Amino acid sequence: MKNDKKTNQYRVNEQIRVKEVRVVGDGGSTVMPTRQALEMAHQQGVDLVEISPNAQPPVCRFIDYSKFLYQQKKRAKEMKAKQVKVEVKEIRFGPQTGDNDYAFKLKHAKEFLTEGNKVRAYVFFRGRSILFKEQGEVLLLRFAQDLEEFGKVEQLPALEGKKMAIIMAPKKAGVAKKSQQKMDRERREAEAKEAAKQQTQESETPAGGGLFANAKISDEALKKLTGNDE
Repeated sequence: MKNDKKTNQYRVNEQIRVKEVRVVGDGGSTVMPTRQALEMAHQQGVDLVEISPNAQPPVCRFIDYSKFLYQQKKRAKEMKAKQVKVEVKEIRFGPQTGDNDYAFKLKHAKEFLTEGNKVRAYVFFRGRSILFKEQGEVLLLRFAQDLEEFGKVEQLPALEGKKMAIIMAPKKAGVAKKSQQKMDRERREAEAKEAAKQQTQESETPAGGGLFANAKISDEALKKLTGNDE
Protein backbone atom coordinates (compact mmCIF):
# COMPACT_ATOMS: atom_id res chain seq x y z
CA MET A 1 0.00 0.00 0.00
CA LYS A 2 0.91 2.03 0.63
CA ASN A 3 0.83 5.51 2.08
CA ASP A 4 -2.55 6.73 3.13
CA LYS A 5 -2.67 10.52 3.14
CA LYS A 6 -5.65 10.55 5.49
CA THR A 7 -5.36 10.56 9.28
CA ASN A 8 -5.63 6.87 10.11
CA GLN A 9 -7.51 5.32 12.98
CA TYR A 10 -5.07 2.41 13.01
CA ARG A 11 -1.28 2.32 12.99
CA VAL A 12 0.04 0.63 9.87
CA ASN A 13 3.41 -0.79 8.85
CA GLU A 14 6.27 1.51 9.96
CA GLN A 15 3.88 3.48 12.18
CA ILE A 16 4.00 0.50 14.54
CA ARG A 17 7.04 1.24 16.73
CA VAL A 18 6.81 -1.38 19.48
CA LYS A 19 9.48 -4.08 19.70
CA GLU A 20 7.14 -7.04 19.21
CA VAL A 21 3.55 -7.74 18.19
CA ARG A 22 1.06 -10.58 18.29
CA VAL A 23 0.01 -11.46 14.76
CA VAL A 24 -3.40 -13.14 14.53
CA GLY A 25 -4.86 -15.00 11.59
CA ASP A 26 -7.02 -17.97 10.67
CA GLY A 27 -4.38 -20.34 11.97
CA GLY A 28 -4.07 -18.76 15.42
CA SER A 29 -1.70 -16.15 16.80
CA THR A 30 2.06 -15.75 17.07
CA VAL A 31 4.21 -13.28 18.99
CA MET A 32 7.16 -12.06 16.94
CA PRO A 33 9.47 -9.06 16.56
CA THR A 34 7.79 -6.19 14.75
CA ARG A 35 10.58 -6.09 12.13
CA GLN A 36 9.96 -9.75 11.29
CA ALA A 37 6.19 -9.13 11.03
CA LEU A 38 6.83 -6.21 8.65
CA GLU A 39 9.02 -8.37 6.43
CA MET A 40 6.36 -11.11 6.31
CA ALA A 41 3.68 -8.58 5.39
CA HIS A 42 5.88 -7.21 2.61
CA GLN A 43 6.50 -10.73 1.26
CA GLN A 44 2.74 -11.41 1.18
CA GLY A 45 1.97 -8.09 -0.51
CA VAL A 46 -0.24 -6.88 2.35
CA ASP A 47 0.01 -4.51 5.29
CA LEU A 48 0.71 -5.01 8.96
CA VAL A 49 -2.26 -3.34 10.71
CA GLU A 50 -2.45 -2.81 14.47
CA ILE A 51 -6.04 -3.67 15.46
CA SER A 52 -5.69 -3.78 19.26
CA PRO A 53 -3.04 -1.31 20.44
CA ASN A 54 -3.76 -1.70 24.18
CA ALA A 55 -3.04 -5.43 24.28
CA GLN A 56 0.32 -6.69 25.57
CA PRO A 57 1.87 -7.03 23.06
CA PRO A 58 -0.31 -5.09 20.55
CA VAL A 59 -2.36 -7.30 18.23
CA CYS A 60 -1.86 -6.99 14.47
CA ARG A 61 -3.13 -8.61 11.29
CA PHE A 62 -1.78 -9.13 7.80
CA ILE A 63 -4.39 -7.44 5.62
CA ASP A 64 -4.84 -5.07 2.70
CA TYR A 65 -5.36 -1.81 4.56
CA SER A 66 -7.41 -0.18 1.81
CA LYS A 67 -9.74 -3.18 1.71
CA PHE A 68 -9.86 -3.22 5.51
CA LEU A 69 -10.96 0.44 5.65
CA TYR A 70 -13.61 -0.22 3.00
CA GLN A 71 -15.01 -3.16 4.98
CA GLN A 72 -15.07 -1.10 8.18
CA LYS A 73 -16.92 1.73 6.43
CA LYS A 74 -19.39 -0.70 4.87
CA ARG A 75 -20.03 -2.41 8.21
CA ALA A 76 -20.64 0.94 9.93
CA LYS A 77 -23.08 1.92 7.19
CA GLU A 78 -24.98 -1.36 7.55
CA MET A 79 -25.18 -0.94 11.32
CA LYS A 80 -26.54 2.57 10.90
CA ALA A 81 -29.15 1.37 8.42
CA LYS A 82 -30.34 -1.29 10.88
CA GLN A 83 -30.83 1.21 13.65
CA VAL A 84 -34.52 2.03 13.97
CA LYS A 85 -35.27 5.64 14.76
CA VAL A 86 -37.94 5.58 17.43
CA GLU A 87 -40.16 8.63 17.55
CA VAL A 88 -42.53 9.59 20.33
CA LYS A 89 -46.00 10.34 18.99
CA GLU A 90 -48.29 12.39 21.22
CA ILE A 91 -52.03 11.92 21.57
CA ARG A 92 -54.11 14.39 23.54
CA PHE A 93 -57.33 13.69 25.39
CA GLY A 94 -59.70 15.78 27.40
CA PRO A 95 -60.94 14.54 30.79
CA GLN A 96 -64.36 13.89 29.23
CA THR A 97 -63.40 12.57 25.80
CA GLY A 98 -66.33 11.06 23.87
CA ASP A 99 -66.38 7.51 22.55
CA ASN A 100 -66.02 8.50 18.89
CA ASP A 101 -63.03 10.73 19.56
CA TYR A 102 -61.50 8.04 21.77
CA ALA A 103 -61.89 5.36 19.07
CA PHE A 104 -60.35 7.67 16.45
CA LYS A 105 -57.28 8.37 18.60
CA LEU A 106 -56.97 4.72 19.62
CA LYS A 107 -56.79 3.76 15.94
CA HIS A 108 -53.92 6.21 15.38
CA ALA A 109 -52.12 4.92 18.47
CA LYS A 110 -52.27 1.36 17.10
CA GLU A 111 -50.75 2.57 13.83
CA PHE A 112 -47.96 4.43 15.64
CA LEU A 113 -47.04 1.40 17.76
CA THR A 114 -47.19 -0.96 14.77
CA GLU A 115 -44.73 1.30 12.96
CA GLY A 116 -42.32 1.00 15.90
CA ASN A 117 -42.92 4.39 17.51
CA LYS A 118 -43.66 5.15 21.13
CA VAL A 119 -46.93 6.79 22.13
CA ARG A 120 -47.25 9.43 24.82
CA ALA A 121 -50.92 9.92 25.55
CA TYR A 122 -51.97 12.62 27.95
CA VAL A 123 -55.09 14.19 29.39
CA PHE A 124 -54.97 17.98 29.52
CA PHE A 125 -56.83 19.59 32.39
CA ARG A 126 -58.01 23.10 31.67
CA GLY A 127 -59.01 25.30 34.59
CA ARG A 128 -61.20 23.54 37.12
CA SER A 129 -61.23 20.34 35.10
CA ILE A 130 -58.24 19.30 37.24
CA LEU A 131 -60.92 18.14 39.67
CA PHE A 132 -61.52 15.25 37.25
CA LYS A 133 -57.95 13.92 37.40
CA GLU A 134 -59.17 10.51 38.60
CA GLN A 135 -61.39 10.34 35.52
CA GLY A 136 -58.36 11.15 33.38
CA GLU A 137 -56.37 8.37 35.00
CA VAL A 138 -59.13 5.86 34.32
CA LEU A 139 -59.20 6.95 30.67
CA LEU A 140 -55.43 6.46 30.29
CA LEU A 141 -55.51 3.04 31.94
CA ARG A 142 -58.34 2.02 29.60
CA PHE A 143 -56.24 3.31 26.71
CA ALA A 144 -53.29 1.14 27.81
CA GLN A 145 -55.52 -1.93 28.15
CA ASP A 146 -56.96 -1.44 24.66
CA LEU A 147 -53.40 -1.29 23.28
CA GLU A 148 -51.98 -4.31 25.10
CA GLU A 149 -51.66 -6.28 21.84
CA PHE A 150 -49.55 -3.55 20.26
CA GLY A 151 -47.51 -2.04 23.09
CA LYS A 152 -46.46 -2.20 26.70
CA VAL A 153 -46.67 0.45 29.38
CA GLU A 154 -43.34 2.20 29.85
CA GLN A 155 -44.65 4.84 32.22
CA LEU A 156 -47.85 4.64 34.24
CA PRO A 157 -50.19 7.66 34.36
CA ALA A 158 -48.40 10.49 36.13
CA LEU A 159 -49.52 14.06 36.71
CA GLU A 160 -47.19 16.65 35.19
CA GLY A 161 -48.57 20.10 35.92
CA LYS A 162 -51.85 20.29 34.02
CA LYS A 163 -51.19 17.06 32.15
CA MET A 164 -51.51 13.43 33.15
CA ALA A 165 -49.48 11.28 30.78
CA ILE A 166 -48.83 7.64 30.05
CA ILE A 167 -46.12 6.29 27.74
CA MET A 168 -46.52 3.14 25.64
CA ALA A 169 -43.59 1.41 23.94
CA PRO A 170 -44.08 -0.83 20.90
CA LYS A 171 -43.83 -4.57 21.17
CA LYS A 172 -41.43 -6.29 18.81
CA ALA A 173 -42.76 -6.56 15.29
CA GLY A 174 -44.73 -9.71 14.63
CA VAL A 175 -44.95 -10.80 18.27
CA ALA A 176 -48.00 -8.91 19.44
CA LYS A 177 -50.01 -11.49 21.31
CA LYS A 178 -53.66 -11.53 22.18
CA SER A 179 -54.54 -11.54 25.83
CA GLN A 180 -56.18 -14.65 27.22
CA GLN A 181 -59.26 -12.58 27.98
CA LYS A 182 -59.61 -11.48 24.38
CA MET A 183 -59.02 -14.98 23.03
CA ASP A 184 -61.75 -16.32 25.32
CA ARG A 185 -64.11 -13.58 24.21
CA GLU A 186 -63.45 -14.29 20.51
CA ARG A 187 -63.98 -18.01 21.11
CA ARG A 188 -67.33 -17.36 22.80
CA GLU A 189 -68.40 -15.05 19.98
CA ALA A 190 -67.48 -17.69 17.39
CA GLU A 191 -69.41 -20.37 19.28
CA ALA A 192 -72.43 -18.08 19.57
CA LYS A 193 -72.37 -17.36 15.83
CA GLU A 194 -72.14 -21.06 15.03
CA ALA A 195 -75.04 -21.86 17.35
CA ALA A 196 -77.15 -19.10 15.78
CA LYS A 197 -76.32 -20.40 12.32
CA GLN A 198 -77.39 -23.93 13.21
CA GLN A 199 -80.57 -22.66 14.79
CA THR A 200 -81.41 -20.71 11.64
CA GLN A 201 -80.81 -23.75 9.47
CA GLU A 202 -83.00 -25.93 11.67
CA SER A 203 -85.84 -23.42 11.59
CA GLU A 204 -85.69 -23.39 7.80
CA THR A 205 -85.67 -27.20 7.46
CA PRO A 206 -88.97 -28.51 5.96
CA ALA A 207 -90.85 -31.24 7.84
CA GLY A 208 -89.78 -34.71 6.82
CA GLY A 209 -86.07 -33.89 6.41
CA GLY A 210 -84.32 -36.06 3.85
CA LEU A 211 -82.47 -34.94 0.74
CA PHE A 212 -84.38 -31.67 0.42
CA ALA A 213 -84.43 -30.83 4.11
CA ASN A 214 -82.22 -27.75 3.75
CA ALA A 215 -83.66 -26.48 0.48
CA LYS A 216 -86.25 -23.71 0.23
CA ILE A 217 -88.62 -24.99 -2.50
CA SER A 218 -92.34 -24.87 -3.05
CA ASP A 219 -94.65 -27.81 -2.42
CA GLU A 220 -95.38 -28.07 -6.15
CA ALA A 221 -91.69 -28.25 -7.07
CA LEU A 222 -91.11 -30.80 -4.35
CA LYS A 223 -93.85 -33.06 -5.75
CA LYS A 224 -92.33 -32.95 -9.25
CA LEU A 225 -88.84 -33.74 -7.97
CA THR A 226 -90.07 -36.70 -5.91
CA GLY A 227 -92.35 -37.99 -8.72
CA ASN A 228 -95.46 -37.48 -6.62
CA ASP A 229 -97.38 -34.95 -8.70
CA GLU A 230 -100.86 -36.29 -7.97
